[in-house]
Amino acid sequence: MWHPVLMISGYILSILGIIMLIPAGLDFSKENTEWSHFFSGSIITIFMGVSLFLANRTKIEKITLKQGYLLTATSWFLTIIFSSIPFILTNTVQNIPDAIFEAASGITGTGATIMTDVESLPESVLLWRSILNALGGLGIVIFAVALLPFLGIGGMQMFQRENSDSSDKFMPKFSYIAKRIVFVYCFLITLACCLLFLCGMNWFDAINHAMSAIGTGGFSTKNNSIAFYDSAKIEFIIMIFMLAGSLPMTFYILLLSRKTPDKYNQISVFLKTAFYFSLFVSIYLFLNSNYGLLTSLRYGFFSVIATITTTGLAATDYTDWGVWATSAILLLSFCGGCTGSTCGSIKIFRWQTIHAFLKKYILSAIEPHRVVPLKVGNINASEKITTSVFVYVFSFFLCLFTLSLLVSLIGVNFQTAFAAVTACITNVGVGSINIIGPSGNYAFFAPSVKCLLAFAMLLGRLEIITVIVLVSRSFWRK
Repeated sequence: MWHPVLMISGYILSILGIIMLIPAGLDFSKENTEWSHFFSGSIITIFMGVSLFLANRTKIEKITLKQGYLLTATSWFLTIIFSSIPFILTNTVQNIPDAIFEAASGITGTGATIMTDVESLPESVLLWRSILNALGGLGIVIFAVALLPFLGIGGMQMFQRENSDSSDKFMPKFSYIAKRIVFVYCFLITLACCLLFLCGMNWFDAINHAMSAIGTGGFSTKNNSIAFYDSAKIEFIIMIFMLAGSLPMTFYILLLSRKTPDKYNQISVFLKTAFYFSLFVSIYLFLNSNYGLLTSLRYGFFSVIATITTTGLAATDYTDWGVWATSAILLLSFCGGCTGSTCGSIKIFRWQTIHAFLKKYILSAIEPHRVVPLKVGNINASEKITTSVFVYVFSFFLCLFTLSLLVSLIGVNFQTAFAAVTACITNVGVGSINIIGPSGNYAFFAPSVKCLLAFAMLLGRLEIITVIVLVSRSFWRK
């Protein structure tokens, strides 16, 4: 059972090791000594990856359901471990838990950081953090399209139906869709980079923030994130590409194929949700702060979009807006973008399913003999799909409160613990309280808390159920 899992994981690690040569090359070109640390990390990672691949090489005819779960968890866990090596070798962190936290935050697209002074870090380390954001975003899209429908997690089967048309065998092979996802992803990053450069960023900052925005990751090269630039043009470009990263990548493939993307009901629902909540928060700011109308719209839209897309970039510190606005933004972190996007959190499609179920239940209560179909957009949802959505959402909040209690037991007050776990399990990264908000960081937490929060990031990114299945006794029974 393990041979295909370890073989594919070794292949992934080999690619990760090769990518480590990019920041090594940056340092080498600038005659910085840091290049040797990334080169060493690359050699270690490639060696382990090739060793796993060769030692477990086998002909893979079919991946079983158990192997699918194992492959998902194993590949992400190993990627986090080996992604942390450059942080350790470059001495940019104080201990291994810090390195694990930063690597987990990057690869899961969370964007939380333990770095107290980002601007003092070597450019190679800053680039590596952004590369992790980009790799994590691309990885979760391929994971969502390839494995989640196969594993049957939280309504993903329905997403598969929404993203394919069996009548003309749209995207029949995974290799077909994977190549096109990579092309679309790289194109969006390149376009975002060029536009940010034209708006005033230097090339280095532009490429880093482009990867962060499209990967909805949240890492920045500045301590004050996007607020450092104080530019409405840059904020507008970032907003557009955060939204672009929160839409299904297969949606762009349909557009490129000149097919009519009329099945993507979740996109219109998500964009409407983002717009109305942004407008609502902006009006609140205008009425309850010293901001003018345009400034309220600027900060309101950016903060809401950064949260609902689980990106976490910041144009201002919204924790200064008062309890009501902060609470509204906290609730938005549970929304998430579209299924098949780079976003984390629960995803808009599951909320659509829950809304459709409640609507059906109310109609059935009023008219008991009426047959009410459960429609999500233009698709009829089966009982199995609805059950999986409710199980996922229940498991999500159960894990949220359990981890919050565990963190508080270590010595963190419950409000801070809840805000931190929420920010990590939703992959938003930025907390709803000042100490871990846009102007704060996670450096003050104890190593044990950082490990729990890193686990929360991975738990949220792997859609909860994957991890729960792996720790259940029944999974390991023959």
